[in-house]
Amino acid sequence: MSDRDRAPAGFEQYVAARRAALLRSAYLLTGQHEDAEDLVQVALVKAVPHWRRIADHPEPYVRRILVRESISPWRSRRWREVATGVLPEAASPATDHDDAAALREALLRLAPRQRAVVVLRYYEDLTERETADALGIAVGTVKSQARDALARLRELVPGIDDEDGVPVAR
Repeated sequence: MSDRDRAPAGFEQYVAARRAALLRSAYLLTGQHEDAEDLVQVALVKAVPHWRRIADHPEPYVRRILVRESISPWRSRRWREVATGVLPEAASPATDHDDAAALREALLRLAPRQRAVVVLRYYEDLTERETADALGIAVGTVKSQARDALARLRELVPGIDDEDGVPVAR
C-alpha cells in the first residue's frame, strides 16, 4: 500500500471512536439506516484530505460536512417524505418506544435545516454558537429555526414537551 492510499495518522482512531455517534446523528438527519451510513461515509471521505489541519479537533468539521450533505438540494430529494391523502389509523396508547418512534417520524417531517438545528442543539447538545458554526448560519437563525421546529414538533406529536430545552415525548 502506498503512502497515498494510507489513512492519515489518527484518522482510523477517530473513526473507531466516533463512528457510532456519527451514525446516530446521521440517522436522525436522514431517517434511514442505509442513508445514514452513506452520509457518514461521504463525510469521512471529505474529511480525509483536510485531516492534517483538523486532526487536533475534527468533530466540528466532520459534523459540518454531515449537516451540509444532509441538507444539500442534491441529496435532500432522496430523503424527503411524501405526503399522502390518507391519514393512518389512530395509535393505541403510546409506550416509551412508541413515543420515541413518533418523535423520530415527526423529526423527519421538519424542513432539512430545522431538522439539522434540532439534532445539533438537542441531540448533540451543542450551543447555539456551535450549531450556527456547524451550519454556517447566524445564531439568530439557529434560534428562529429551533423555535419554529419545536412549534412544528408540538403540532405533530401531541404531548411533546421541550422542558429544559430538550424535545421529549411524554
